Order: sequence, then C-alpha cells, then structure tokens
Amino acid sequence: MPIESINAAGSIGARLDRLPATRTIWRLVALLSLGGFFEFYDLFFTGYIAPGLVRSGILTSSTRGLFGTTGVASFVAALFLGLFVGTALFGFVADRFGRRTIFTFSLLWYSAASVVMAFQSDVFGLNLWRFLSGIGVGVELVTIDAFLSELIPKELRGRAFALNQTIQFSAVPLVALLAWLLVPRAPLGLDGWRWVVLIGAAGAIFVWRIRRNVPESPRWLAQQGEIGEAQAIVARLEARVAMESGLALAQPAQAETPAPRGSFAEIWKPPYRRRTVMLIVFNVFQIVGYYGFSSWVPTFLIRRGISVVNSLEYTFLMAIAAPLGPLLAYRLADRFERKWQIVAAASAVGVFGLLFGQMTLAPLLIVLGILLTMSNNVLSFSFHAYQAELYPTRIRALAIGFVYSWSRLSGVFSAFAVAFFLDRFGVPGVFTFIAGSMAMVVLSIAFLGPRTSRLALETISK
Repeated sequence: MPIESINAAGSIGARLDRLPATRTIWRLVALLSLGGFFEFYDLFFTGYIAPGLVRSGILTSSTRGLFGTTGVASFVAALFLGLFVGTALFGFVADRFGRRTIFTFSLLWYSAASVVMAFQSDVFGLNLWRFLSGIGVGVELVTIDAFLSELIPKELRGRAFALNQTIQFSAVPLVALLAWLLVPRAPLGLDGWRWVVLIGAAGAIFVWRIRRNVPESPRWLAQQGEIGEAQAIVARLEARVAMESGLALAQPAQAETPAPRGSFAEIWKPPYRRRTVMLIVFNVFQIVGYYGFSSWVPTFLIRRGISVVNSLEYTFLMAIAAPLGPLLAYRLADRFERKWQIVAAASAVGVFGLLFGQMTLAPLLIVLGILLTMSNNVLSFSFHAYQAELYPTRIRALAIGFVYSWSRLSGVFSAFAVAFFLDRFGVPGVFTFIAGSMAMVVLSIAFLGPRTSRLALETISK
C-alpha cells in the first residue's frame, strides 16, 4: 500500500471516532443487531428444544459413556464443534472478503442448515446438520463483533455493544416462549421442536433489507487500499450526523498510521502475545459458565423433579431477563473500565450459580435463574466488546476468530463434562464446576487484561 494510502487509512478511524451519538449511529447498531438477533435465536434454541428431542425419541436425556453420541450432550457438542470450525478455520474470511459480505453469507448459511436439520429423524443427521449450522453461526459471531467495533466511535463502543446484545438477547425469551408453547405439542402433525427451528430460520428473509442499509466498514476498506470508497462512506456518515446533531463536527484527532498488512504470526508478537494468551484462557473457561447454564437449564429443572411443561414455563420466565442484563448496564458500559465489568459479571455468575445448585423451591430457582441470566449477559456484551478492541483492523476478525474458537472447542468437551457432573454429582456438582471456571475467568482478566474503555482502536493496537 502506498504511503499516502496508509496515511489516508489512518485518518478514517480518527474521523469516525469524533462522531457524536445521533440517530444514524444508533440505526447502524440496530441494523447489525437485528442480523445478530437471528443468530442468537439459532444459538440458544439448543437447550430449549432438548426436551422435545428426548420426547420424540431422537436423543436420550443421559449420556451413555463419557462421549456418548445419543444424548443431549452430543447435540450441544455438535453445535460447539461447528462453532469451533467457523471461528478457528473461517474467522479470517471477514478480513479477506469484507464485513458486509460475510455478515450476509453466514446468516444465509446457518439458516439453510437449520431448515434441513428440522427435518432430521435420527441422531446422525440431527448432529451433522447442527454441526454445519454451527459453522455459519461461528463466522457470524466473529463478523458482527469486528463490524460493530470498527463502525462505532470510541466513546460509544461500550453502549453500542450493550444495545447490540440487548437486541440480540431479545431472541432468547422469544425462543423460550415458542418452546414452551410448541415443544410439548405437534401442530399439523409436525413435532413442536421442528417448528421452533423453522421459525428461526425464516429470519433469512430479512437479511437482504438489512444488508442494503449497512455500509461496509470504512476501516476495512481503507486497510484494503479502497481509500476512495472508505472516504465516501465516512463523508456520508459525517453529513447525516452533522445534520441530526445541528452542530459542526469537531476536528479529527491526529491519525494513527496503520501497518499495511497483517498475518496470523502477528498475534504472537508484542503487544498482542499477552492478550492472545489471556483471551485463550478466558475463552476456555467462560463458555463453561455461560452455556453450561443456558444450554442445560430445562434439563436441570427436570432433574429437580419438575415436569417438562413446567420446566419450559420456568425457563421462559428466566429467559425474559436475557435482554435486561445488557439493557440495565447500558448507561454504565462506557463509564467503567471494560475489564472490571467482565470480572464483576463473572464473579456474580459463580456466586449465583452455587446458590442455584443448592435450591429446590421453584420460586427461588426462578429468581436465581434470572440473576444468572442477567449476569451471564452482562459478561457477554462486555467481553464481546473487549476482545474486538484488542487487535488492529488488519487482523481483527482473524484474531477474534482464533481466540474465540477456544471457547467453542472448550464447549464441545464441557457439554460432556456437564453431563458427567450431572450424572455423578447432580445439579450442585455442575454449578461447583461452573464456579471454578468463573474463578479462572476472573484471574485471567484481572491480572493480564489491558485497559480499553474510551480509547481509540488504533491507540489500543499500538
């Protein structure tokens, strides 16, 4: 890339970072989040349709042998194996082909795979297509995080991710409600769990409208040498924001000069090596707390002697709280350092989880389930923002995909680990395992994590 192009690329980020919060900025966040809504629907229906898969005779509630393939654990593991492949092997595609293109393609991929999965009647076909849909979801997770962090001004990144996940997590109560209403039944002779899957896949219908209204990341375009297109997009954003705010825009800060290209080897060089190690440790353990609860909660309740119908009802009540965690934290998201938000949320997950594991009364289980859900989702939006901030544009999607893939690989084994602890030690044993994992999350972030809040992406990357 010529030196003048490199300098122009550096100015793109500086121009974006001085934009104030207006309707146009929040509209971009909302549009990206609507794409992510369908992704979260697909991601979270795993636990909610599990009782229906058992009821239909495709899966068993227990796992035969440590890595048995006929139980609910194999279905959870198939998803995470797909997520691992999507993030580890294909996370780079958004760096190669652009955020906007891959945002669209990956949504269509996992929607199509989910449609095929909805018509499977044996364990092999069910898990195969769950694995394939997981690949698309994994690519989408990486792409949205990179896309959002690059479009949004530095003063708004925390709130943008909080709003992003508020919208995305709104899919959780919807899928829980549909599961409660449909899983115990067979409308039109089709198992209720199949309806839950098909309804989510219909989200692909909306993707083209969303795509038309979201520009490509100017930072990515500039990194590719497409300076003219990047400047045109930023100029249009500046014009809209200035008109909406009624004020003249501030002068951009002095631009950082980005390096012309990046590679996988760069994530193992200072200052990124320490960040990479930290995020690998973090991701290996955070997944245990998050999906160890959300993917298994109806099964935990059934183990407590609660009927399938009532367990799905209680799970729906807990799921209503899913968007409330990031929504309530919205105004604090940019006021406190991001790493300490992660530490506080992970600590809360560990404490509430230990209490949940000891309870048998339905009202207390519901209350603690709500607190667990909210804490997990504050943890989620905080770390999604955090890991997207720690790498430069040239390797952002590649690096996010690599470190995030460790959580997906861990998810494969933790699914069987949860089944093991559940069979041997019951619900309390599972949540002791989760609390220990949250302790590792706290230690890794507290001692190794750098500060990022309210700093330009280019400054963090220096």
